[in-house]
Amino acid sequence: MNAQRPDGHIDCETLWISDVHLGNVHSKAEHLLQLLKRVHCKKLYLVGDIVDVWAMHRRVYWPEAHNAVLRELLKKSRAGVEVIYVPGNHDQNFREFCGSEFGNVSLRERAVHTTADGRRFLVIHGDELDFAVRYSRINRWIGDIAYDMVMMLNRMLNHLRALSGRPYWSLAGWLKSHVAQAEQAINAYQQAAVKLAADTGYDGIICGHLHHPVVKQYDQVLYCNDGDWVENCTALVEDARGQLHLIKAVSLDARVSELILAAA
Repeated sequence: MNAQRPDGHIDCETLWISDVHLGNVHSKAEHLLQLLKRVHCKKLYLVGDIVDVWAMHRRVYWPEAHNAVLRELLKKSRAGVEVIYVPGNHDQNFREFCGSEFGNVSLRERAVHTTADGRRFLVIHGDELDFAVRYSRINRWIGDIAYDMVMMLNRMLNHLRALSGRPYWSLAGWLKSHVAQAEQAINAYQQAAVKLAADTGYDGIICGHLHHPVVKQYDQVLYCNDGDWVENCTALVEDARGQLHLIKAVSLDARVSELILAAA
């Protein structure tokens, strides 16, 4: 991808972001705000869990940075960027409005995106694939509580690391890559996503939900997960040739947030 300017801004056709979890204390909204100001796109997909309604039922947390992200999204839509919002499980309250248009923002249960090179991708949040990892409603509830505990520990550990001058380290990411059961669940989920795309005749699938960013080819299907803005601070972009790339905010200082292109 050669659309990155010397000033660090990125020009692209399409941007996908998900799992921002605005309203949750763990949301890294400041870093997303830097990305939104520096990535210039024609189309923007919000792939679910943008607002964490679940978290706000337990505790209301809404700092100015969360307002700023919403203002920047609306600013892009008013400037002519086509915005497609596919609600997730944490913001499922908005699913009742799917099929509606609000200015230049469309709400959809799922979307189909055609890349510049003609490939068709199914775009979903991805919670509908939880069956692949045998999730019951109670398991999902317990899992959310456990994840919150991991993220609290993650914040404490990284505060101590910052005091000693050490870089950010993701405890949740380490657990996902080192705990066999977590790795098996991720693989099962990805296989279910690929099967859904293949069975419905798409060239690929783009989702969020797992907080596990990756672009991976499975035979004839390209599986893409755009990650999250809680632990990974990643997004997916399409360049002018129709190729898909992950981008990542690599600095925890939002004032000097740096974007890098991850291998894809």
